[in-house]
Amino acid sequence: MMKELQLKDLYDGFRDAKVIKAYQKLIGEDLKDYHKTINIMEVCGGHTHTIMKYGIPQLLNKKINFIHGPGCPVCVMPKDRIDSAYELSLQKDLILVTLGDMIKVPGSKGSLQKVRSEGADVRFVYSPLDCLKIASDNKDKTVVFFAIGFETTTPMTCALLEQVIKNDIKNILFHINHITVPEVMKVLLEDENCKIDAFLGPSHVSVISGSKIYEEFPKNYNKPVVVSGFEPVDVMQSISMIVKQFKEKRADLEIEYKRLVSYEGNIKAQKLINKYFKKVPFKFRGIGEVENSGYELKDEFNIYNAKIVYKDILPIHEVKENKACKCPDILKGVAKPTDCKIFGNICTPTNPIGSCMVSSEGACSAYYKYGNLL
Repeated sequence: MMKELQLKDLYDGFRDAKVIKAYQKLIGEDLKDYHKTINIMEVCGGHTHTIMKYGIPQLLNKKINFIHGPGCPVCVMPKDRIDSAYELSLQKDLILVTLGDMIKVPGSKGSLQKVRSEGADVRFVYSPLDCLKIASDNKDKTVVFFAIGFETTTPMTCALLEQVIKNDIKNILFHINHITVPEVMKVLLEDENCKIDAFLGPSHVSVISGSKIYEEFPKNYNKPVVVSGFEPVDVMQSISMIVKQFKEKRADLEIEYKRLVSYEGNIKAQKLINKYFKKVPFKFRGIGEVENSGYELKDEFNIYNAKIVYKDILPIHEVKENKACKCPDILKGVAKPTDCKIFGNICTPTNPIGSCMVSSEGACSAYYKYGNLL
């Protein structure tokens, strides 16, 4: 009970209205003589939800404009990969396992939730290591882990693979869909429609990778990056740090989330990733193929690679997006959910047309949930 109270006090401190208003005042003062709009991209969907939930745009001077980035792994998953998972789930004696919202994202044939309702054995887990028990309880079946996520979840997939190898488990395979942040940030900055002036750096990603992965953005693009925590005080402090950089006419890499993020990151986790994975291109939904932005199992681990084992049945095709859906533009940061004609009427959480609505981290989901549309 005492521990729960201490945790509550800790979280309350990062949601303290007085502290938030103090940063509001400080930001306003620093912007007093600044005559341009600062377009800040929060890369991570978690930040988007904090910004919308706590009404941060309403608190700030109109000189701050938030651009919502592609840091939601479910939102950027291309339909052809979802179709691959769908096809795998139809195979005899196969259990498809994935994380959270992935089962709700529609591919060209439907979602994993749909195929599960039709009898396929599709399960979602909170930890990849849960696959060990599923495989042990179903030794006559093949368990395929459809792995998703940025640098945050990649080490957990590696930990599962390490256990599979160590214990010589024969009935677990991997369909790897892990992706990395810096490469897609670079693509966005080099787009001719780019309006990004600064970044709120993802926090959980940075715990693993360290803040060092963002060094090139202040150095080569003159764009400030502040790695921010998820709580409203974190976000307000991070915005204040960005505004201070503009006031002082500098572009630096800074860490607001110092209680968990370091410059070097989690070296042990990084070594684990490098042990099992190689960098490959990844086609981001709405953005296109981004070089060296994805992970794949190294060739020596191909016996565990579901893409190799089931290569004869996996679809190879490009799936077009719904023309009415603005998710591609939202993921690029050139549109907001409210710019989409189907947002909030045809496209809702109960009837998601685009991936930005289906994921709990998606920008459309945040706007719908906290934009007085419920």
